[in-house]
Amino acid sequence: MTPVPPAAAAGPAPGPSIGPTAEPGTGGKAHLHALDGLRGAAILGVLLFHTGHLSGGFLGVDLFFALSGYLITDLLLREVAATGTVSLAAFWGRRIRRLMPALVTMLAAVTVLVWAAGPPDMVRTTLADGPWVQLNLVNWHLIAESAGYWDRFGAERVFEHLWSIAVEEQFYLVWPAVLLVAARSGRRADRRVAAVAVLASAASLVLMVAVVSPADPSRVYTGTDTRAFSLLLGAAVATRPARAVLARAVGRWAGAAAAVAAAGITATWLLASGADSLWLFTGGLFAHSAASALLIGLCAQSPRTPVARALAWRPLRWFGLVSYSLYLWHWPVIVLLSPERTGLGGWPLTALVCGVATGLAALSKYLIEDPIRFRAAWARGRSGLVAFAAAMIGLAVLWAALPAPAPPAVDVTALD
Repeated sequence: MTPVPPAAAAGPAPGPSIGPTAEPGTGGKAHLHALDGLRGAAILGVLLFHTGHLSGGFLGVDLFFALSGYLITDLLLREVAATGTVSLAAFWGRRIRRLMPALVTMLAAVTVLVWAAGPPDMVRTTLADGPWVQLNLVNWHLIAESAGYWDRFGAERVFEHLWSIAVEEQFYLVWPAVLLVAARSGRRADRRVAAVAVLASAASLVLMVAVVSPADPSRVYTGTDTRAFSLLLGAAVATRPARAVLARAVGRWAGAAAAVAAAGITATWLLASGADSLWLFTGGLFAHSAASALLIGLCAQSPRTPVARALAWRPLRWFGLVSYSLYLWHWPVIVLLSPERTGLGGWPLTALVCGVATGLAALSKYLIEDPIRFRAAWARGRSGLVAFAAAMIGLAVLWAALPAPAPPAVDVTALD
C-alpha cells in the first residue's frame, strides 16, 4: 500500500478489511452464532490494530477470509445438493444486494467530504483510487503503483483498506464457477471441491514464499494469488470429506481442539508485527489461516463447546453482524479524525473514532443494508439490475466530474 500517516497521527497502516460473508443459516441450516462472534473478534482485532493497540490485529483478515471461504462454499454446496447445479446469476445477484448499497454509500460520502475539506494529496489519491475500488481491482492498482503497504509515512489514502474487499470480490467471481463445474460430477462434487481447494491453497503458499521480498512484503500480502489460501482453506473445511476427517480426528476432544486453535490464533495476534515478522510470509500466514479454518469447522460441528459458547456472546455477535459496514467506515474515520484535527491521542482518540465508526456502521446496516437486502422488491430482478447500473454510472461520473487539485510544481532550477 501507499504510505499512510505516521504512527503518532493515525496508528499503523491499514491492514485487513472485514468483508461480507454469506449469512449462516441460508437455505434452512441453523444459524451458527459462534461464527458471528468470530467475525466480531476479527473486526475488533482490526480496530485495535489500526488504532495502535494490537500489533497483530491485522491478522483478523485471515480469520475473515477463512470465514468467507467456508460460508460461501457451504452455501453453494447445499445448492448443488438441492438442485444439482449452481445458479451464477442468482449468486452474484445476492452478492450485489449484500455488498453494493453500503459500499456505494460510503464511497460517495467519503469522496465528497474529502474533496470538500481534505488536503490536496488526499483528494488526488481518493479520486485516483476510486475507480479501481469500483472495479474491485484496487489491490492490483496499489501493487502496480509499488505502494508500500507497511510504510507508515506519506500521503493519506482513505480507500487503501479496501484492498481485501477486492480480493474477496475476485474470489466471489471465480469460485462459484469452480463449484458449477464440480456440480457436473454429481455425488463427487464435494471431493472435487475439496481437492481443488487444498491443491490451490498449496500453490498459493508456494507462490507467496517464492515471491516475497524481505525488504517489503506488500506484494504478497495484498496480491490475490498469494492470499488465496486463506479463503481456500476455509472453503476446504466446508466440504463433506474435510468434515468427516475433522470429526474422526478430534472425536470427543472437539472442545480441547477448539481451545488449542483459539489459543494459537490469539498468541499469533499478540506476537506478529507486520513487515518485521518475515516468518508470516514464509508459512506463518498459512498456519494462521489453517488454525482459523480449523476453529471455524469445530464451531460449526460442535457449537456447544466452551469456545463456541464464548464466541456466541451477544455483544461480540453484534459486532460481527455490523462488521462489513464497520470495516468500510472505520479507516476513513481514523484518517479524517486524526490527532492533528481532533487534538486527541491514545485511548481518547480510539474511543472517538471507534464510536463514530460504529455509529455509522449501525446506520448503514439498519437504514441501508438490511432494507435493500431483505425488503426492497425493486432491488431484485430487472429493476435491481437497472439500479445497480445506475449506481455504477453515478460513481463513474463522480470520479470524473470532481476536479483534482493540480500536483505541486517542482522548481527544476533549484536542482542545479
